[in-house]
Amino acid sequence: MKVALLLLVGLVAVAMLYVRLAPTTEDAWHVDPDAAGDPGEAGILIRSDDARAPAGRADRLLARLDAVAMATPRTRRIAGSLGEGRITYETRSLLWGFPDYTTVQLVPQADGTARLAILARLRFGRSDLGVNGKRVAGWLAALEAAPEAG
Repeated sequence: MKVALLLLVGLVAVAMLYVRLAPTTEDAWHVDPDAAGDPGEAGILIRSDDARAPAGRADRLLARLDAVAMATPRTRRIAGSLGEGRITYETRSLLWGFPDYTTVQLVPQADGTARLAILARLRFGRSDLGVNGKRVAGWLAALEAAPEAG
């Protein structure tokens, strides 16, 4: 019984280490959301032509969302930049450190404004239980609550 318990604890520790230390291949996650397939239960996709896609001044929209994303606990940029017009973030869960990846891309419109395309998805498992959708909804609510200056 004691050996079985130690083995179980060891397996859990190895799984936790793998989730936290597995290398991230940035190119696998830093993709165009408008060209990506729907992640289904593994995440959320808001294409630039979706009514939920945020719109605003092309010179400020991505920077505003970047500030919101970077204020999210356990979130960091893993690829892209404001200048590139596409940024991919990694957000880790509190307990296990499961990584989720969110790519946000600025899509210029004919009228001089821009819209954002957003793809948020998990790395491990089949369903994120709505976590990515809730995080993106929070980001969009924060973006809407802080109107553009100037």
